[in-house]
Amino acid sequence: MEETVEDSSISAVLLDHCHFSQVIFNSVEKFYVPGEDVTCYYTVTQHFIPSRKDWIGIFRVGWKTTREYYTFMWVTLPTDLNSVSATQQKVQFKAYYLPKDDEYYQFCYVGQDGVVRGASVPFQFHPRNEDDILVVTTQDEVREIEQHNSELRKENQALKDSCAGLQTQSSELQAELRKRQEELETLKSINKKLEQNMQEQKDSWETELLQLKEQNEKMSSENEKMGVRVDQLQAQLSTQEKEMEKLVQGDQDKTVHLEYLKKENDQLFLSLTEQREHQQKLEKKVELLEQKEATARKKQQELTDENFDLSKKLSENKMICEVLQREKERMEGENDLLKRENSRLMSYMGLDFDSLPFQAPTSGQGGAGQNPGLIFGNPYSGIQESSAPSLLSIKKCPSCRSAFADSIFDHTLEELPIQTLSLSCPICDKSFSAEQKQIFEDHVFCHSL
Repeated sequence: MEETVEDSSISAVLLDHCHFSQVIFNSVEKFYVPGEDVTCYYTVTQHFIPSRKDWIGIFRVGWKTTREYYTFMWVTLPTDLNSVSATQQKVQFKAYYLPKDDEYYQFCYVGQDGVVRGASVPFQFHPRNEDDILVVTTQDEVREIEQHNSELRKENQALKDSCAGLQTQSSELQAELRKRQEELETLKSINKKLEQNMQEQKDSWETELLQLKEQNEKMSSENEKMGVRVDQLQAQLSTQEKEMEKLVQGDQDKTVHLEYLKKENDQLFLSLTEQREHQQKLEKKVELLEQKEATARKKQQELTDENFDLSKKLSENKMICEVLQREKERMEGENDLLKRENSRLMSYMGLDFDSLPFQAPTSGQGGAGQNPGLIFGNPYSGIQESSAPSLLSIKKCPSCRSAFADSIFDHTLEELPIQTLSLSCPICDKSFSAEQKQIFEDHVFCHSL
């Protein structure tokens, strides 16, 4: 069952039939089929403003108060109350909540104040019956009925308009009457207060009159005394006038002195202003000097950091230079060993290393290429000639870059141990072969970065 209407404004109110014309129900059927939803169409006239707490109920015909509804639905307010669609609304009653008997019911629009603003014609919940009697009327009768209905509608509308106008006029007159009554009550209360004030003022004036009479008698006696006092005061006044002239003269002298002091004060103020301006200039200069000092400090710090980095790089370069110097000394020692080994091999082969030319004689030189110290010639000249082509091919040592003959270089490489042909990094002790000398140099240079 739907929720029950428990608002205090919806109570057992006796109905005022003059409000029934403010909401008009349209397209009300004579019969509604049970088990189907019922849509109620209604129109709100301009004499009534709907509210969110208004509701439409289904009442059994013959009801007395708004509490006797069978079911109800809250009305929905349009977004724009001034539009045409705002006056034409509808609500839908679900079939589950509708009556199941065949009694006569009607729709009633109940406002938030509990007053019925409109009621529909009666209808019934009756199933469709195919055997219903078909009423046949002639076209003239239909025209007469329609004309009569239109006249009744016009008359009903005129009555509704007249009723609405009378209601409006009555409400305006009642408001005007209430306003006049309130003004009358206000005037009565003001008049009463004025009468009380007048009586109080009258009593007060009588009391003051008696007091004034007594004071007049006292003043007359005191006036005689004051005459004598006035004579004394006039004598004192003449004396005080003379003293006043002296004071005025002294005041004028003080005024002149004050003007002199003001001028001196203005000069001091101008001097103080100049000193303040000079002080502000000095403060600005101090600020500039402080900014320059800060800039100089920052530059000095940058130079200090740069000097530190350069010192660090210099120490690293010195270390690398020392390492390279030691490597050079080691390589020179190895070079001396190779030279001695080469001299030994040359002496073994019958050659003098000191007299060995670096370029072999050509075939056009003939006997000039022989050793002049030998009278009978060199017994190994055939061997030398046969081996000359190999001696003409000169190679250099990969460590000390000394020049050797190709055969001697190959023979020396075979006899030297493997470690003499490798290069070791002086920093990380990484070894490189003689053919990787460029890689070795790049590796040592990376340590200095």
